[in-house]
Amino acid sequence: MADPAAICPWHLPVWQSLTTRDRQPHAFLFGGPAGIGKRRFAEAFADWLLCLKPRPGAACGECRSCQLRLAGSHPDRLLIEPEEEGKAIRIDAVRQLADFMAQTAQQGGRKVVMLHPAEAMNLNAANALLKSLEEPTAETYLLLITDQPSRLLPTIRSRCQVLSLTAPGHAEARSWLAAQLPELDTGQHDALLLMAGGAPLRALQLQTMDAAALRRQVVEGVKSLLKREESASRLAETWTAVPLELLADWFCDWTLDLLRLKTGAVERPLNGDMDKVLPYMARHVTMPALMEWQDWLLQHRGMILGKANLNRVMLIETLLIQWKQLMEKR
Repeated sequence: MADPAAICPWHLPVWQSLTTRDRQPHAFLFGGPAGIGKRRFAEAFADWLLCLKPRPGAACGECRSCQLRLAGSHPDRLLIEPEEEGKAIRIDAVRQLADFMAQTAQQGGRKVVMLHPAEAMNLNAANALLKSLEEPTAETYLLLITDQPSRLLPTIRSRCQVLSLTAPGHAEARSWLAAQLPELDTGQHDALLLMAGGAPLRALQLQTMDAAALRRQVVEGVKSLLKREESASRLAETWTAVPLELLADWFCDWTLDLLRLKTGAVERPLNGDMDKVLPYMARHVTMPALMEWQDWLLQHRGMILGKANLNRVMLIETLLIQWKQLMEKR
């Protein structure tokens, strides 16, 4: 049901402002970091738009439209997403969207299309979407959701009402996560939020993935690599359960800690499980080598997030070799 309880508490001020407007634009782009509740927000807004008797800031949950939605069979609501997770949204899906938008609402009210994640559209799909944005039909609303607004065509962004949703502060994020995971202690909540970059829903997802155990495996492997007790090729073959996105994020976090230590911005790394490794590395790595490494890492992280067809074992092996060689470059 589209009520304030369905929305993350840190987004309630934006929600109240949005749902008390007299008029709504036909297209929205909900952007912001992954794992902060953008899809929850967009789904609640779609519910509110479809409600025939909306209350201030909430769908009524009782009208015919709400009953159809709650039953999961609303004919005037369409979700466009990749056929398989991690794949592209293709032009056929956008053509389906255009056909849906051209139809008359079956319930006599509004129609709503949600497209998620918007950055997954390939170029043909994105160009096809432009026509729907340029020629909107009455009482039809298009809600785009994206973690990476910069990957969308500027012409798409310019035709949408851009609404940037933000992550909560650490205290609010930890309080929310503690309510969701009461079986964990404060230190475990903090560790999950650190891995999630402060995104509470991402932290919750990481817990379901047992990311803490995966992280321990990777940290121990990196320590063994630097001690020459383990080879990069062996580690690359054994880290089969570690998602590449997590691996890239962790090495990015450690690289930022190295930069902070190297420049004197901090005395101890933020990543406590690497509190001995990173200061040691910082004393031996040069700034040019560190910057060169960061460029390589960010480039390949972008390829991972963009779902490039990468050789997983070769990528991890190369990453580890370059990480180990950081201290050898002069």
